[in-house]
Amino acid sequence: MSIQKHEFQEISSMVYSNFGIHLTEKKMSLVQGRLNKVLREKGYDSFSRYFQDIKTDDTGMMLIELIDKISTNHTYFFRETGHFELLNSHILNDIDQRFLNGDPAAYRMWCAGCATGEEAYTLAMVLREHFPGLPEKPRHPLILATDISTKALGAAIRGRYEKKKLEMVPNHLVNKYFTAHSDGGYMAKDSLKNLILFKRLNFIDDQFPFKGRFHVIFCRNVMIYFDQDTRRNLVKKFHDFLVPRGYLCIGHSESITRTNTEFEFIAPAAYQRRM
Repeated sequence: MSIQKHEFQEISSMVYSNFGIHLTEKKMSLVQGRLNKVLREKGYDSFSRYFQDIKTDDTGMMLIELIDKISTNHTYFFRETGHFELLNSHILNDIDQRFLNGDPAAYRMWCAGCATGEEAYTLAMVLREHFPGLPEKPRHPLILATDISTKALGAAIRGRYEKKKLEMVPNHLVNKYFTAHSDGGYMAKDSLKNLILFKRLNFIDDQFPFKGRFHVIFCRNVMIYFDQDTRRNLVKKFHDFLVPRGYLCIGHSESITRTNTEFEFIAPAAYQRRM
């Protein structure tokens, strides 16, 4: 079933107003391909009728299903590895000296836009390796991992990955932090899962339900889907939820404008909050 231009404009407006994601006309074929199966399964004869039912769905579940289908969750372990090297060699040591007095269980990290969990579990491995004395189950999760997609979050919470997904993970870390299953899959061990709290979050919500600030925020390859105003508002929220001199890592195809005086550039796609 083909999506008409006015139908695409309708869904684009709906997605933007509810999630802040900017769908250009270049995404028209992608949206059509991802939603066609939904329309067939539910017996719709047009995209317009499907969109109309989303608007009148009081439960909001159809809207969640929509964003689950069209959101992109491409990620992998140790993606853009330079950030994890910077985290291990500089950021963790700096934060430990300035804030935590040798207590790694007091760290707070936010993996914003965690998709199916690979980035969050990578952060957990870096923490475990950097702080070998970290308790098996700290008094609270050290990493908050959020995403808009309930489907992606379900996969992240399960923590089960095919062998090819672990190709970027060194063998000694695979053996240490994952359990191999007879079907060829690998399950993240509790030593990683105990460090992470997975939650659904919409970046354009006026208020975020956080009680404290974070020492490090990873939000990589997410803001490319937002327009300039949405990106600016999100960066402001990141600033507000970072401790003074806390760190923000974004995607290498993203940037914070040079006119932004709230962050200091420290490395490619890595920034530090000013006081």
